[in-house]
Amino acid sequence: MQITAIPAFDDNYIWAIQPAANPRQVIVVDPGCADRCQQWLDDQHCELVAILLTHHHWDHSQGVAALVERWHCPVYGPANSPFREINHALQHHDRVSFAALGITLQVIATPGHTLDHISYYGHGALFCGDTLFLAGCGRRFEGTVEQFYQSLQLLAALPAATQVYCGHEYSAANLRFAAAVMPHSQAVIAAQQRVQQLREQGLPSLPSRLAEEHAINPFLRATSAAEFGRLREWKDRF
Repeated sequence: MQITAIPAFDDNYIWAIQPAANPRQVIVVDPGCADRCQQWLDDQHCELVAILLTHHHWDHSQGVAALVERWHCPVYGPANSPFREINHALQHHDRVSFAALGITLQVIATPGHTLDHISYYGHGALFCGDTLFLAGCGRRFEGTVEQFYQSLQLLAALPAATQVYCGHEYSAANLRFAAAVMPHSQAVIAAQQRVQQLREQGLPSLPSRLAEEHAINPFLRATSAAEFGRLREWKDRF
């Protein structure tokens, strides 16, 4: 399958998934902006067949209603979400299967950023919203430190080759923090150089690889919930 970033707002990414079986049929992840999503679909001469949501925050969900009105497509998302447009409710260990498209995704409950946050994993790709970023993680708005830490541990256990598709272009800022935590890390320095080159070309810094995250992401490297909590508090003030 082919995965494309659709930029929205200042730093959001909507992810468009095009299956190899029929690349004209598209699944989108976290369409915060209907206009940007619809423009991309028009430009690519594609049709929207499903929407996947990771959590309820407006910048990930605001475009849903307009897209559903246009395409009459199903909306998949967390069962405990306050967002009312979801009509296919998902829980931890559920699977989302689009048999005709050859796509099956595993649902992983990842509370911490919000209580309703879920991630989707399959075909070597992880769509993790605001739980895991390149060299970072989301702010903790609703969940506990322990919940967020355990969510990251679940993602950390996925195969090292997993491609990480997160919801925001925060990579440069996250790497500045990673450099403060690990000032002598050659992996962090190399990541900073790569991200700078991509951004200077106007390209997304994403996806990252989980193997790289194990090397450069302070939050993924935390060995306890307490350590994670201290890092998150530091980053919040950074």
